[in-house]
Amino acid sequence: MIIDCHGHYTTTPPQVGEYREKQKAAVAADPSYIGEKGSIVISDEVIRESIEKNQLRLQQERGTDLTIFSPRASWMGHHIGNEHTSRFWTEHQNDLIRRVCDLFPNNFVPVAQLPQSPGVDPAKSVPEIVRTVEQMGFIGINLNPDPSGGFWNGSSLADRSFYPIYEKMAEYDIPAMVHVSAACNDCFHTTGSHYLGADTTAFQQLMMSDVFKDFPTLKIIIPHGGGAVPYHWGRFRGLAQDAGLPPLEELVLKNVYFDTCVYHQRGIDLLLDIVPVENILFASEMIGAVRGVDPETGHNFDDTKRYIDNNTALSAEQKQLIFEANTRRVFSRLQF
Repeated sequence: MIIDCHGHYTTTPPQVGEYREKQKAAVAADPSYIGEKGSIVISDEVIRESIEKNQLRLQQERGTDLTIFSPRASWMGHHIGNEHTSRFWTEHQNDLIRRVCDLFPNNFVPVAQLPQSPGVDPAKSVPEIVRTVEQMGFIGINLNPDPSGGFWNGSSLADRSFYPIYEKMAEYDIPAMVHVSAACNDCFHTTGSHYLGADTTAFQQLMMSDVFKDFPTLKIIIPHGGGAVPYHWGRFRGLAQDAGLPPLEELVLKNVYFDTCVYHQRGIDLLLDIVPVENILFASEMIGAVRGVDPETGHNFDDTKRYIDNNTALSAEQKQLIFEANTRRVFSRLQF
């Protein structure tokens, strides 16, 4: 089986966007606006069409079997509104993911968005973890290290304010994929500099912290191939050494994993050369940040299975680890 650990519902029906635009207009007029959850009316047929013509079609065309699926990352919009509007929006997004997975139980399994908001205690996201894992069968969460949307004025992932989330993750044995949302700071391109910079920043924050000492079973996925981390592995090794910390193999590799959302062969080859195979999970984030065809290959940039298939240094056993076994180990609640 080939499991894609990084998929987002980027083809949500228009009713979802309409709900959000009304919510955004309300909070723009009154930043203290609370409102209510309300409803988003979408038929099963509309959801089916949005998936069958997009993610499911590409699954079948590219030879993957199962996608670990979460709400559209750029739409999490934690910087928009307040803790109340974020909670209502997040619940709707996660409810929709559950519906997709119920309609296509052989193709998608759910991961939750959290209702984070700037200046709001991260512990307030714990009830949504409980709701989605205990009541709805979700197998992981996405964790935003910068709810401000590119201004980085909140707490580091090393801060103890995140510990209630880590405690719940450890209790449920679920992983978190580090994932920012859209950038509202014009200095950053959302899917380019903001995403990749956040991946690198999160790795640095965690590596220099006591988080993995305090939560030795914690599992963190750094997406998009780890941002700059594999390319600068020597720098991070040196920083750890200068700080009197253990080697990276002891410091982070029992807890941190990287996915294969790297959109060219040489980038994937570098990732595979630097990071142990046991710490790499197959992923594509297809219909995501990069949707076009690479003119050098004639294939879509995000057809990442091809890059693993074409790597001649990997054995068949190692490819099986990347395509399936590692993901099952990290997402221990995956029952399929």
